[in-house]
Amino acid sequence: MLEQPISTASVLPGAIDDSSEGSPVAPRQLFVLTGMSGAGKSSALRIFEDLGYFCVDNLPLPLIDKFLELAFQSGSAIQGVALGIDIRGREFFLDAIRVLAELRAAHYDVRILFLDAQEDVLVRRFKEARRPHPLAPDLSLPEAIQMERDLLQELRAEASLTIDTTDKTLSSLRSEIMPLLRLDVPSVPLVVRLVSFGFKGGIPRDADLVFDVRTLPNPHYNESLRHLTGADPTVQQYVMQEEISKEYLRHLTDFIAFLIPQFIGEGRFTLTVAIGCTGGRHRAPTITRMLQAALAGKGTQSILMDRDMAKDDERYRL
Repeated sequence: MLEQPISTASVLPGAIDDSSEGSPVAPRQLFVLTGMSGAGKSSALRIFEDLGYFCVDNLPLPLIDKFLELAFQSGSAIQGVALGIDIRGREFFLDAIRVLAELRAAHYDVRILFLDAQEDVLVRRFKEARRPHPLAPDLSLPEAIQMERDLLQELRAEASLTIDTTDKTLSSLRSEIMPLLRLDVPSVPLVVRLVSFGFKGGIPRDADLVFDVRTLPNPHYNESLRHLTGADPTVQQYVMQEEISKEYLRHLTDFIAFLIPQFIGEGRFTLTVAIGCTGGRHRAPTITRMLQAALAGKGTQSILMDRDMAKDDERYRL
């Protein structure tokens, strides 16, 4: 338990100093993830971490003020913090309401996310995990769950959002957490990786989607283009001059653009699209670059990777 109450912004340098001149600093977001043991707090913390929040699980109460001071110090890139607190930190629950009120008074944007589940589900999860309940050494599992529920009653009443995870998947849990997030807090969008490759070297093992462009015009058979690669505008113009190439790119762009929201809805944070030709030197690099530009026009940023384009082995030059 904190020996001195947190009461001023000077104690917490990350908070707003009302006495300072100039433009006010936006309040820093602090999420406190708590709730019943076995209800999914660790899974929720991983979701916050994936969305760009700095996450710490079971930080001792006396260290919270120092931690926030370091996390939100001047020049820090951290815009949001999520703290996981459970019954193991019993001193927190004894004084939680006061501490959170003082953090809000110090201009932190404090939100409490409370996770719960039906008793039979909690019992099953503990048995499946073969882990003891934090209160179980002195009580049966049902008794420990009931005692924990009683101890958390006041904190639950303060929660910004209570989520029952009895029938939740990770994807549905994420969809309930998202509305809590402030729009100006950086998040990690879906990362689209566009990988060009040659089928002679095998399909990339981490590919989510694989497309074959070996039906498109092949610069290998043009003596003036054979020594170049798909990164060269001359090669790109040659590949894209035929209507089949343009139509292929249109269909591919529309298909990837359609899939991206589906992947995001499933809680995915990466999508690897592999595009291959025979050797990975001309056509595949061309189409990945055309696709990257087309997706950018739809507001989707992507990362470009060429696995085989620079290989000198003759087998990659077909």
